[in-house]
Amino acid sequence: MEVAGDEYGKQLGLMFRKEMPADAGMWFAFPETDFRRFWMQNTFIPLSIAYVDEGGVITNIEDMIPLDESPVRSKRKARYALEMNRGWFKKKGIRPEDRIRIGQLKPNPAYIPPD
Repeated sequence: MEVAGDEYGKQLGLMFRKEMPADAGMWFAFPETDFRRFWMQNTFIPLSIAYVDEGGVITNIEDMIPLDESPVRSKRKARYALEMNRGWFKKKGIRPEDRIRIGQLKPNPAYIPPD
């Protein structure tokens, strides 16, 4: 699992990548709980996103279309988001209201910190 990191890392997300390993993904953590929206600007990989509340409960899971800039919204307030290859959650039997627990996190290798 990669961590999006600071604000720039969150904006970069999985942009410009052409593929992602089957069980890899990106974790987005926000300082506060709020309604969230993501889009797929410059993102070529078909993704599914799970929005997660501050207690680790998945609020909703949505499929996202590559290069589509339409917002994909959380249905309830969320503190976190997890992007995985499209269909990953379904294949694993993960559904809304399941609780998520995150293990080892890796930094986004495409992220270059600002000077």
